[in-house]
Amino acid sequence: MILAAGVGSGHNQAAGAVEAALATLHTGDEVRRLDILETTNDVFNRVYDDAYFALVSEAPWLVGWGYDQADPPFKLRTMVKWLEQLNTIGFIRDVREYDPDVVICTHFLPARLVSILLARRQVKATLTVVNTDYDFQGLWLTSPFHHFFVARDESCEYLTSIGIPADRVSADGIPVGLVLGEAVDREAVLKRFDLRPDLPVVLISAGAAGGSYTTQIIAQTLRMASPFQAVVVCGRNAGLKASIEAQVAGRAESYRVLGYTTEMADLMRVSSLFVGKPGGLSSSECMAAGLPMVIINPIPGQEVRNSDYLLEEGAAVRCNYATTVGHKIDMLLADPERLARLAANARRIGRPDAGRDVARTSLAKLGEPLWISRDAQRSMLLAGEQGVAASDLTDAKRLRTLRDPATGQSVALVTQGQLEVLGAHPGVSSARLALPWLNALRWQPESFDLATTGRWLLGAAEERTIAID
Repeated sequence: MILAAGVGSGHNQAAGAVEAALATLHTGDEVRRLDILETTNDVFNRVYDDAYFALVSEAPWLVGWGYDQADPPFKLRTMVKWLEQLNTIGFIRDVREYDPDVVICTHFLPARLVSILLARRQVKATLTVVNTDYDFQGLWLTSPFHHFFVARDESCEYLTSIGIPADRVSADGIPVGLVLGEAVDREAVLKRFDLRPDLPVVLISAGAAGGSYTTQIIAQTLRMASPFQAVVVCGRNAGLKASIEAQVAGRAESYRVLGYTTEMADLMRVSSLFVGKPGGLSSSECMAAGLPMVIINPIPGQEVRNSDYLLEEGAAVRCNYATTVGHKIDMLLADPERLARLAANARRIGRPDAGRDVARTSLAKLGEPLWISRDAQRSMLLAGEQGVAASDLTDAKRLRTLRDPATGQSVALVTQGQLEVLGAHPGVSSARLALPWLNALRWQPESFDLATTGRWLLGAAEERTIAID
């Protein structure tokens, strides 16, 4: 079961890429893909989706502030969690009725809810979570889960630095259409869109919803001196398409104005430059196609961080002034060597096989999930808020990893303080620990209190030997 949320188009695009990758593995498994917002009531849907984009438009600084506030892991308040559960009863029913063996989430909301179902033993699936931006945000982290996929090595390093065991996270990239990594019949694509082979193609994207800022970009390109031809994709905004068609009427031979199209992969592979916003999926698609980006209007928070990464890797340039976009594009088109370097850097960091890698790993993630005790969650939050590595936490707050000694797999994160409470009981040594209380940790991970239940749990019938890191 592949779960996403239709907040923008990126999460569902990533889910679709994983679904397509699963089909290429020819496993014969039954696959169902579900958008959680299609199962919720209209009010919750509008608040979760429409309200977010209204804030992006009217108060982007507030979006950035909210992103930063939610950045440390396990900071989400109980009231918010309760409201989410109350408004997603239909979704929970769908998951329980389908009873999946494997759940792959490309949005944090369904990941949190499936994690609750695992904790309550209402499903027996493995849960893998696919982050869809280049930087990790704390909202995505949940307990329990089996594996976490991030887009790049630094995000992987961050998660291990705050305590997530290295065997539970990998940097496989953001899933994109597999075709982006394949060769394209350039001549056929150019002919299909009535484009000339001797001029560079500038692909200008307004996003799936059709951002009105695109008219400013077009106004700038009309002043450019370099020879070029542009394909303008207006998404589902018919009014924007009509407006831009009128705007370029005097230069129609240089512009192809499209509405929503399913041929972005072909257009990306024949273009020289992409102009648009740095959403996680748009950016990763460009990188997979080896297409340099001119970044416009990044949303504070995740898109600004995506921009930072692309700029750091030399695969993009950013326009900070609406009045200099044409100048910036002109400079790149007039410098073919620089444009070639940007394209090479994009190909270097592109992950066209990310969807297949996520699919393979998700199918292979059998065995125990990782459980994070409430005290361990508090320590991780403390580390995140203070900007320190979990290894720098001292005394009772220090994180300890419990492993199955037979397989070496991590099974739980607890704190040194929790281990010291158990250390007062007979049969407990500093190297190995009989942990029948793992069953209680599974049952109620959020209310689990080792200090008050340790003695009773050590007397439970089922015992298990666990190695401590």
